Amino acid sequence: MINITLPDGSVKEFANETTPMEVAKSISEGLARNVISADFNGTTVETKTPLTTDGSLTLFTWNNPEGKKAFWHSSAHLLAQTILFFHPQAKLTIGPAIENGFYYDVDFGDESISENDFKKIEDKMLEFARQKFEFEMREVSKSEALNYYKERGNEFKVELIENLEDGDITFCDHSDFTDLCRGGHIPNTGIIKAIKIMSVAGAYWRGDENKPQLTRVYGISFPKQKELKEYLALLEEAKKRDHRKLGKELELFTFSSKVGQGLPLWLPKGAALRERLENFLKKAQKKAGYEMVISPHIGQKELYVTSGHYAKYGEDSFQPIHTPKENEEFLLKPMNCPHHCEIYKTKPYSYKDLPKRYAEFGTVYRYEQSGELHGLTRVRGFTQDDAHIFCTPDQLNDEFNAVIDIVLYVFSALGFKDFTTQISLRDPDNKDKYIGTDENWEKAENAIMRSAEEKGLKTVVEYGEAAFYGPKLDFMVKDVLGRSWQLGTIQVDYTLPERFDLTYKGSDNQLHRPVMIHRAPFGSMERFIAILIEHTGGNFPLWLTPEQVILLPISEKYENYTKKVLHLLENYEIRALVDDRNEKVGRKIRDAEMSKIPFMLIIGENEEKEGTVSVRKHSEGDLGSYSVEGFAEIIENEIDKTLQQF
Repeated sequence: MINITLPDGSVKEFANETTPMEVAKSISEGLARNVISADFNGTTVETKTPLTTDGSLTLFTWNNPEGKKAFWHSSAHLLAQTILFFHPQAKLTIGPAIENGFYYDVDFGDESISENDFKKIEDKMLEFARQKFEFEMREVSKSEALNYYKERGNEFKVELIENLEDGDITFCDHSDFTDLCRGGHIPNTGIIKAIKIMSVAGAYWRGDENKPQLTRVYGISFPKQKELKEYLALLEEAKKRDHRKLGKELELFTFSSKVGQGLPLWLPKGAALRERLENFLKKAQKKAGYEMVISPHIGQKELYVTSGHYAKYGEDSFQPIHTPKENEEFLLKPMNCPHHCEIYKTKPYSYKDLPKRYAEFGTVYRYEQSGELHGLTRVRGFTQDDAHIFCTPDQLNDEFNAVIDIVLYVFSALGFKDFTTQISLRDPDNKDKYIGTDENWEKAENAIMRSAEEKGLKTVVEYGEAAFYGPKLDFMVKDVLGRSWQLGTIQVDYTLPERFDLTYKGSDNQLHRPVMIHRAPFGSMERFIAILIEHTGGNFPLWLTPEQVILLPISEKYENYTKKVLHLLENYEIRALVDDRNEKVGRKIRDAEMSKIPFMLIIGENEEKEGTVSVRKHSEGDLGSYSVEGFAEIIENEIDKTLQQF
C-alpha cells in the first residue's frame, strides 16, 4: 500500500501502482471526467502513470495552467502527426506548449506550407483526434533512439538525443506516430474538440541565426468549440486595442528608422500624458518622503562592474563608449541603482538620518535583439520610475509596507483592480546566477514574505525569478481581456550596499550596512503606457487623458462664444480644444468619437443665447445642456471618483 497526500493536506491509502486517474475516481466521478494531467512529488506524470511510492499528488483539469500545458503539448503531437501525413519527408524538431497554444518547428525541405493549408491541417487534426488515440510513454536506450532518427535522416532529433543521458530518454506513441518526448499528456486525443492553426513563421534551429532556418507552425486547441470562438473574438478585440495601432491613431508616439529600432519618440499628446503620469507619482512620492535626484545616461564601466550589472548585461548590451583617453570606457546605463548608491555615499549618515529615499525617472538602455522588439512593450531605451530606499534593518518592514501602499494607490487611480502578487525567490538549485551571501538572501526573502502577509496580498511563490542581486515582489495585473502583465516591482537588496561599501553610524557608534529597497510602481514608463492603452482601449481616465473636452461650434457665427467657453474651461484647468473646421457637426462628432475625447460640447444659437453648452459624452451620447460652471462640476466629480488623494 502507498500513502497519497492531496492538496488539501488529507492523506489516503491506495494499492501500489494506483494511477492518478484511479485516485481521481475515488474522489468523484466528476473529477475523473475532467482530470487531464497530474503532478506527483513535483514531477509531471500521465493520468495512467502507476504510482509506486508515498507522495504528494495534484490533479489538473483544463482550468489549471498545468492542465492547459498538457493539453497543448498533446495537441503539438497531433499537429506533428498531421504534418507528416501531408509531408512525409518533413523533419520534426521540437513542439512545446506556450502561453496560448503550441507550436512545432519543422524542416520542410523543398516543400512549404502557407495560410492556404491551415484548413486542411485543422480538419485532419480533428479527424485524428476523434479516433481517441491514447498517449503511451516508453523508455528507450540512447543507441536505440539515435538509430531511430538516423534511419529517418533527422539530424535535429539526433542532436537533441546526443545531449541526453542514457536511461533518461523516452518516446511518446499515439496511433502510428512516435516522437521524442519527456511526457506530460492528456489521456487521449478525443478530449481535443476545437483546433485553429494561427500562423507560420521562420525560426532558426535552437534560436541560432548560424543554424538552419525552420518553419514554425503555431496553433491553439480547446476542449469545446465555444471556447475557441470566444478566444478568437478576444483576439479580434486585442487587435482593436493594440497599443501600436492606437498609439498612432491617438498621436501618442512613433518610431523612426533613422533614430533607431526600439527607441520611441514621444509626440506632444503622448509627452503630455506621460508628464501627467510622472507628476501624479511625484506628488504621492513627495508626501511619502522621497527626494528627487537626477543621474546621467552614462557611467564609467567600473561602476557597473562593481554593481554586477556589467556581468549581467554587458555582453548583450550596447558596446562601450571609448573616449580620447586611453583605456577609458563608459557604458549607457542599464540600471539607475549604481548611480543612487554613489549619491548616498556623498556624505556620512547616522541611524537618525535614515531612511533616505531617492527617486528618479531615469532612462536606461539595453540592447534587445531586433526580433524581440515590440512597440513600447519591448524597447532599447526606456524610463523607469525608479526609487531606492536606504534604511536600517529595523526600518525595513515599515518601508516595504509603505512602498506596497504606493503601488496599490497607482493601481487604484488607473483602474487596475484584478491582480495577484508574485514573490520571486532564488533558484535553490542554481545559486551561481545570483550575487550575495545565503544569509542575506534568507533575510531579504523573509522580509518580503512577511510584508506580503501583513498586507493581506494574494500571493504565489516562484523560484528562480528573483533579480540577480535580491528577491522581489512583483505585481501581476490582469487587464480587461484577461491577460496577465507584470506591473510594479519591489526588491530587497543586502548585496549592493556591500559592493559599494555603504554605511551608517548606529546608536552603538559603530558603522553598519543599510538595507536597500529597489522600487518601481510603473516599472518601465513605456511598457506601462502600452499596457494602459490596451487595458483602456485608449479611453484613459479623465484626469490623465491628453484632451478632456472638444468644443464643436455648429458654424463660424459662434466662434466668439466658443472662445469665451474655452477661456472659462481653462480657468477651471480643464484641457480643451476647438474643432473649427468647416464641416457639419455630425462629422465633427464622429471624428471626436474616433479620437476618444471624453466630452464634446456642441455650441449653436441656443447655447450662445442661454450661456450654456450642450454636452455629449464619448460612447454614451447626449447628457443635456449645462452652464459652463455646471459642466466643470461634472468633470471635477468624475476625476474625484478615480483620483483619490494619497
